[in-house]
Amino acid sequence: MEIIEKPDFRAGEVFLLDKPYEWTSFHVVNSIRYQMSRVTGFKRNKVGHAGTLDPLATGLLIICTGKATKQIETYQAQVKEYTGTFKLGATTPCFDLEKEEDKQFHIAHITEELIHEATKPFIGKIEQTPPVFSAIKIKGKRAYDYARNDEEVVIKPKNIEIMEFEITDIRMPEVDFRVVCSKGTYIRSLARDFGLELNSGAYLTALRRTKIGDYDVKDALSPKEFKKKMHEFWPDLIKDVD
Repeated sequence: MEIIEKPDFRAGEVFLLDKPYEWTSFHVVNSIRYQMSRVTGFKRNKVGHAGTLDPLATGLLIICTGKATKQIETYQAQVKEYTGTFKLGATTPCFDLEKEEDKQFHIAHITEELIHEATKPFIGKIEQTPPVFSAIKIKGKRAYDYARNDEEVVIKPKNIEIMEFEITDIRMPEVDFRVVCSKGTYIRSLARDFGLELNSGAYLTALRRTKIGDYDVKDALSPKEFKKKMHEFWPDLIKDVD
């Protein structure tokens, strides 16, 4: 999404940002909010995103400002596309690279045919249990707060839909994939469940959100590119762009 005209942040704008690795979604929003405050002269500015990405994930964030924040729920409800990598034969407590491997499993029985067949049970409307290390609220607390304190917590399965799930490359023990899914789908949980379907284990080692509805990450700007663009419009206000 090319930014041609000077944005009117407070009236409402929608931007496509490509979240960098290890940035939180809040970090991206905060960087936009800071630039807004420089331009508008107001400390409080409405900014939000249409769907959190984990720190170790990259890809598309839809950022809304001003009156456009009213559209966030509409964007959140749209179908998402992800690409990424599972590692077979091991698990971690959080189902990704945030924590060390805690269990190992056999993979000698896993063939390429079995890997492709294992995608089929997940296509369609299914129930999925979110990770314990997630932001889901249980009795007023985030699930990850219970997990970090080694407190047991029961997370109820949620109804989701996976429209497409394809394997794009196999380099044992790593498997690349593409998934098209509904709001509320946890790809980390899909990694866990995919490993179980293979009578083994699996966890997520890479994730990139490539689409939200008709919006594509190919049209998104990195935070640095976005700041440079804002510098073009307001060279006296937006600085330190190198």
